[in-house]
Amino acid sequence: MTELTRREMLKLGGFGAGVTALGLTVPLGETASTSDWISTSAKPARFARRLPIPVPVTPTPMTDEHGDYLLYEITEQSTSTQLLDPGAPLTQVFGYAAAGAAPTVPGPLIKVDQNTRVRLRVSNDLPPIHPTFGYEVATSVHLHGSASLPQYDGYADDLTGPGQAKDYWYPNHQGPRTMWYHDHGAHQTATNVYSGLVAQYHVQNPWEKENLPQGKYDVPLTIGDAMFAKNGSLAYMDRDHNGLYGDVITVNGVPWPFFEVERRFYRFRILMATLSRSMNLRFVNTRTGATLPAFVVATDGGLTTPQPITSWRHGGAERYEIMVDFAGCRIGDRVELRNSSNKNNRDFIHTGKVLQLRVTSEPTDTRWNSVPTPPSSELHEVMSAPRSAALRTRDIDLEHDDETNVFMINGMTWEEVRDAGWNVFTDESGSPPRPGDYEIWRIENNSGGWFHPMHIHLVDFRILSRRGGSGRVQPWEKGPKDVVYVGEGEEIEVLVHYAMPPAQYPDGRSTGQAGANGHLGGRYMIHCHNLAHEDHDMMGQFVVAAADGTVDLSSGAPNHPVYAAPPQ
Repeated sequence: MTELTRREMLKLGGFGAGVTALGLTVPLGETASTSDWISTSAKPARFARRLPIPVPVTPTPMTDEHGDYLLYEITEQSTSTQLLDPGAPLTQVFGYAAAGAAPTVPGPLIKVDQNTRVRLRVSNDLPPIHPTFGYEVATSVHLHGSASLPQYDGYADDLTGPGQAKDYWYPNHQGPRTMWYHDHGAHQTATNVYSGLVAQYHVQNPWEKENLPQGKYDVPLTIGDAMFAKNGSLAYMDRDHNGLYGDVITVNGVPWPFFEVERRFYRFRILMATLSRSMNLRFVNTRTGATLPAFVVATDGGLTTPQPITSWRHGGAERYEIMVDFAGCRIGDRVELRNSSNKNNRDFIHTGKVLQLRVTSEPTDTRWNSVPTPPSSELHEVMSAPRSAALRTRDIDLEHDDETNVFMINGMTWEEVRDAGWNVFTDESGSPPRPGDYEIWRIENNSGGWFHPMHIHLVDFRILSRRGGSGRVQPWEKGPKDVVYVGEGEEIEVLVHYAMPPAQYPDGRSTGQAGANGHLGGRYMIHCHNLAHEDHDMMGQFVVAAADGTVDLSSGAPNHPVYAAPPQ
């Protein structure tokens, strides 16, 4: 009997509203049949619980034959936690746990200095079967924003099963930026991330430490949304792969928390870790109704010339570092981070609220209390590269197959990309890109009534133009990016810069093998960060050559994403 492809299986029967992304029934309570179903549990109170602030993990300094590095040991575990109000049922989640600590959602914060070698050892101590959703559990850790080797990039098919562990090596040679690590297992990314496998990771350098708010004025915010069944468990409904839009908004794992601030500037590192929802955010003083002054000082790929904003659109997986000035507030004022939403989200009664800031005191520290402009030497080179630097132009078409209800890139599903030699550009002539190359990617959304936050691994890019939709590049996205919000019917051009490797790879491999900088070559992914779309099936692959132009896609390739560094 011929094995059915994923697309053929979907032709035989679509998944309904009360079914997970993997086709398994979930506990939707007694109203699973209604298309407007939201949480059947009691809603958590708004602004009643304090915002938890992640404390950076302390690594173990290590030395090997290649020099010094920092060892971080993280364990993936299942645990029960109080996501809903005290006294409500506990919720079963997956979490990352630092050595000797309990798992948390989001997971442990990692902060490292630029050019620090890091070895992240991740042990999978999860149950073989997901306790809520019923599928066989396997994970893959993607450090989102890092120019990692393919075998350490969180490749979708590089799976670590329960009882196994994998070492991920990171060079951290890029400029200061807010990254995050999250699960990336093929066709399980949405449910694994939704279950809690997400955490922030910050790279710092001397200029950033000297000029941008630090310590208690540097606040990571990881925003999510969820829906809950009466028994307190997470419920999953992707509305026939459209997306999951929960009616409970969480920040750092707590529904609608509050945070106390002084009358001064703060930096908020805002990560949108929702599965599907995008937001349109602004800070509002509830006493006056005025929007607070705010400035974008960094985007996905690092520092930017400060951009004054009153609100900004924030898609899944995007990171914006926002400096907000509370100096104009009175002590006792309440400021809310509010969401006015975007087209094709599903909004509920309280999804316009995110976080409350309580102004409680005068400044206790006068440092970092103005908005700095970084020198050109601190800005990503893609921001000043001319359009003419592009060696070639590539087309990316985002499509939806109405018959099979799958999302595709250039007409291919993930299985079809595999069969085509792992390259969504197989129909294009010309050489594959090399480290350091610039290209223009034209991304066109022909998928119907959906927006797509598209993420390209390995590269940072500058958004050159938008056609359709807003028709212009927005102020908040005028920095280096690795995720671009592609609106309904939009065509976007981005100037892509393929990352150069560090002087020495963090796992000690020589850069001289297979040509100068040869180990950067290999397979890298592009996918939609509406994770319901990625799992069904908007995920593709492109090939990067070594600096000498050679390409090795064999199972024995030094950078094979599955076989070069398998879990143990």
